[in-house]
Amino acid sequence: MHIAVMGAGGVGGYFGARLAAAGHDVSFVARGRHLAAIRASGLVVKSAIGDVTIAAPRATDDPATLSPADVVLFTVKLWDTETAARALRPLLARGGVVIPLQNGVESIDRVAAVVGAEQVMGGVAIIAATIGEPGVIVHTGTMARLRFGPVLPVQRPAAEAMRTALEDAGVDAEVVPDVRRALWEKFVFLVALSGLTAISGQPLGVVRSDPELRAQFEAAMVEAWSLARVRGVALADDFVAAQMRFADTLPHEMRSSMLNDLVAGNRLEAPWLCGAVERMAKPLRVATPINNAIHAALVPYCDGRHIARPKETA
Repeated sequence: MHIAVMGAGGVGGYFGARLAAAGHDVSFVARGRHLAAIRASGLVVKSAIGDVTIAAPRATDDPATLSPADVVLFTVKLWDTETAARALRPLLARGGVVIPLQNGVESIDRVAAVVGAEQVMGGVAIIAATIGEPGVIVHTGTMARLRFGPVLPVQRPAAEAMRTALEDAGVDAEVVPDVRRALWEKFVFLVALSGLTAISGQPLGVVRSDPELRAQFEAAMVEAWSLARVRGVALADDFVAAQMRFADTLPHEMRSSMLNDLVAGNRLEAPWLCGAVERMAKPLRVATPINNAIHAALVPYCDGRHIARPKETA
């Protein structure tokens, strides 16, 4: 089975490297300095659960140069979804499937609008990983799990084959019966994590230990949970309370990718996270003041710019 990783950043680089290390046929699509470093020195994963080095991975910035794939792990940033989906079309020439492992809850429909619904499953990556430096993926903590599943019955064989490959690579992988619900389960938590770490400029440990930040973290989740319930997603009554307990088990130093992007002056995924809560809630008349305020605070940086630092005064 040929597996292509479209976007070899933190998520794609980590899981792709685990698969390649287990002997699976994996190709990586990357760009810029990261691609140059992968070609020159290989792809390196630094992780508390075991480092990995893929000495000479197959890597390119042009998916059309690769042979068709059986499965494409689609891990590009949300703002690049449609462009990357158009670029991966040659990889699906023999009927392969795409598993979006992006943040947010809209990727299935966005990718399907470009490549066709029959070739798009759904997926959730539960991991804290980022590009530490070009060619190097840094995994924070020990959490590294994939939950994915078919949207159409015809996709189930591909889902099961991918699960087998991941388990062979030592990855915690689950084929879920309701992948859209799984997306919302991550989304509710991630909206709060990304929003509160980004606007505070602090890791999760600070957010959860400060009473005021913790209260806003929980309120942001409640808003997203309420939106999910109104949209017919069957999240449990005690879902937010359980997620607060889960947050207390995570590494103090965990930072959202949105905070990392904000500090680096990169584009932000806010329009599809806190901004999506605001956008989806408005026509349903669901009140989301916390997420609205977070989105408003981040709008000036969404297209990519460094945070303006106040000048020191005498």
